[in-house]
Amino acid sequence: METVKKKIENADAVVIGAGAGLSASAGFTYSGKRFEDNFPDFIEKYGFRDMYSAGFYPYKTLEEHWAYWSRYIFINRYQNAPKSVYSDLYSLVQNKDYFVLTTNVDHCFQKSGFDKQRLFYTQGDYGLWQCSRPCHDETYDNETAIKKMVSEQKNMRIPSELVPCCPVCGAPMSMNLRADNTFVEDNGWHLAADRYQDFIRRHDGANVLYLELGVGGNTPGIIKYPFWQMTYSNPNAVYICMNLSESYVPEEIRKQSICIVNDIGEVLKHLAADTRDL
Repeated sequence: METVKKKIENADAVVIGAGAGLSASAGFTYSGKRFEDNFPDFIEKYGFRDMYSAGFYPYKTLEEHWAYWSRYIFINRYQNAPKSVYSDLYSLVQNKDYFVLTTNVDHCFQKSGFDKQRLFYTQGDYGLWQCSRPCHDETYDNETAIKKMVSEQKNMRIPSELVPCCPVCGAPMSMNLRADNTFVEDNGWHLAADRYQDFIRRHDGANVLYLELGVGGNTPGIIKYPFWQMTYSNPNAVYICMNLSESYVPEEIRKQSICIVNDIGEVLKHLAADTRDL
């Protein structure tokens, strides 16, 4: 803990790479009690075991599809995380030159105070819709519509007039999530990508801390492998990996690295408390 705290304090810049494990540590779990409390009717009808896989079920009507997804989006995007993990992380880096690269789509970073201009959500956002075809590269905020779907649905269906359709071609809308080749990278996505690349270029060769939090093996090419490569190419860089079960590092950067196998939230809570005591 002491070493990690010093590495953060001494870094010229901090690049945070966040995966699903960070939000899971914050209480955004997709199975168990949280799933059972919010989807008892869908569980009873279909025998679903977790929130994530239930989202891929081929519902027979768009009314039922959006009844499920509106609830899913509401609790995972428009409700705050049950635990203080993200705010603890923010307290550690708020006075640093930082940037966040994340595959998470729940928007917890921005809700916890992180600067929107320092965030790159590579895989989309639960708060955005796009054309399902897609006929154009634009996304649409869904907060008002989602909350109305949640409040007005009955018997696992939303009213037909609330089913979202593309304003350009009339096709059904879909989530702006990278699930297949229809994912829309809108102007905001490209601006964030450019800001991230500019941040990396400006700190080339500097004392950079690559802080990887809760990244698994599903998409290692987005965060994990680039972090390893950038650490290897910069002798002044430090790589820190926190993960509940998968914390490891290549031999080539072992001396520049710290791996912590523990609950991320517990680690960040202790680090944040130490920082506030300074």
